[in-house]
Amino acid sequence: MYQKTITYYQQNQEKLTIRQLLKKWLIPKKWQHFFRIQQDVLINGTYHSFNTIVKNGDKITLIFNFPPRTKQTYLPGKDPIDVVYEDDDIIIVNKKAGKKTHPNLKTESDSLMNDVETYLKNGHPYMVHRIDMETSGLVLISKTPYLVPIFNRQLSSKKLFREYLAVIDLNAPIPNCGEINLPIKQDPNDVRKRMAASDGLKAITKYKVLRKNDRFALVQLNLLTGRTHQLRVHLAYNNWPIVNDPLYNSSKKTGQLLLFAHKLVFREPFTNELKIISAKPSKNMYNLVCAYF
Repeated sequence: MYQKTITYYQQNQEKLTIRQLLKKWLIPKKWQHFFRIQQDVLINGTYHSFNTIVKNGDKITLIFNFPPRTKQTYLPGKDPIDVVYEDDDIIIVNKKAGKKTHPNLKTESDSLMNDVETYLKNGHPYMVHRIDMETSGLVLISKTPYLVPIFNRQLSSKKLFREYLAVIDLNAPIPNCGEINLPIKQDPNDVRKRMAASDGLKAITKYKVLRKNDRFALVQLNLLTGRTHQLRVHLAYNNWPIVNDPLYNSSKKTGQLLLFAHKLVFREPFTNELKIISAKPSKNMYNLVCAYF
């Protein structure tokens, strides 16, 4: 059972009932129902009706005495992890290129989630989002299944977003900034790949050029949606494939994929405090990037 006690601090002179506060915290309606009928929301240690106004400084206790939406189990892994941020509820890890975010089979033990399973010892990891195996950078992982739906809602409402850096081949001119709005679907000719197609799923990427020369550019990328291979497909479609991309760049490979998830922005569950977590690329990737400029 997961339990959380939060000291409520009023924002912008808001006056919220318990029901309104739970909605603000992006807690699913079904869970709100469980809290009410089981009287598992306490204000200063006592249950009150959902129409009760929450006061500044009140201590609110949420008792998650019902099954979570997600069940995730992982075998222990063997590799150390690079922890960038950690608190009681989440852990943010800087994933190495070439490491899968999660196993494809329950019998596998060589992914990031397996390694975090070992690191947590008495706890277990729950995946919130993933990045491609070839991509390095930040991955947010929950220590409880009860936060996963809340982070999923942050993703869909753009309160949780990810920022990337990439070095691209300039096979065509690139404006200094812009938005790529191209639906993406499975490539029917290659199960490993995705492709831009009008009948695909909505996919939007914003980009900004940070540095460039005649052949390459360093770009900042923001995902407004989260499709598989989205950045790689969008850039390649515009003739700006990411350097060393084994699937979408036909040029000779000279090392790892130069795509790095360097920043995560999200709201801390139950407090709405803005969190901005960033990381530096590995020395190897930094040296590769510097070699192009």
